[in-house]
Amino acid sequence: MHVAFGDQPAYLRVADDLRKKIVAGELPPHARLPSQARIREEYGVSDTVALEARKVLMAEGLVEGRSGSGTYVRAQPVPRRVVRGGFHTAGETTPFRQEQADDRITGTWDADSEQERAGREIAGRLGIEVGERVMRTRYVFRSLGEVVMLSTSWEPLALTGRTPVILPEEGPLAGRGVVDRMAALDLVVDNVAEEVGARPGRAEEVLALGGVPGHWVMVTSRTYFAGGRPVETADVVVLAERYRIAYRLPVK
Repeated sequence: MHVAFGDQPAYLRVADDLRKKIVAGELPPHARLPSQARIREEYGVSDTVALEARKVLMAEGLVEGRSGSGTYVRAQPVPRRVVRGGFHTAGETTPFRQEQADDRITGTWDADSEQERAGREIAGRLGIEVGERVMRTRYVFRSLGEVVMLSTSWEPLALTGRTPVILPEEGPLAGRGVVDRMAALDLVVDNVAEEVGARPGRAEEVLALGGVPGHWVMVTSRTYFAGGRPVETADVVVLAERYRIAYRLPVK
């Protein structure tokens, strides 16, 4: 018996009905999605419509294809929080704590720094000329052995060059965070601006974060200021389906 639908395009109607079955548990995690032939027969649609419906569910992250096996329902992760908050002068000020303000969560990080010339976007964020040299540092943050976030930061070498803090993860203040490092240059970080957005994840990002191609990521773009001067800007990246950005802001 064919399933009757309303006025939506056929492939969206099929996708919507299959989505409801997944959400309701009729198609539980790791269950095989009905084959293209089965969808065609059950819903009275063409092979093209059946294929497009499956593509919708894959784009939404509800199902995944397994080479030579078929399409299966994905187990949906329970989102965890990445807590954002103001800088605290007391206690731990490591890069991990700088990005994750929830004291109940501990973690480690790897970092790699390299000099490069600032492109238009980074130059604008740092208030410098396009082509000026910056120190780019890429971070991989882990908690309980799992990669939880990626971050790339940029600092103007006109500010940190030829100083003991030129490399964020080397020297006398290695791993202490941007606030402490800038204090060594007599710069007081007094303001932080953040913007949060979402976009399709780049292949290398999704792979590093344990996702699958097509997953979206949330990006927190953050800039530290000292007396109105940008001293560091960074992009913090997490998988959108696994994390929620939570803010703790003081009331003054």
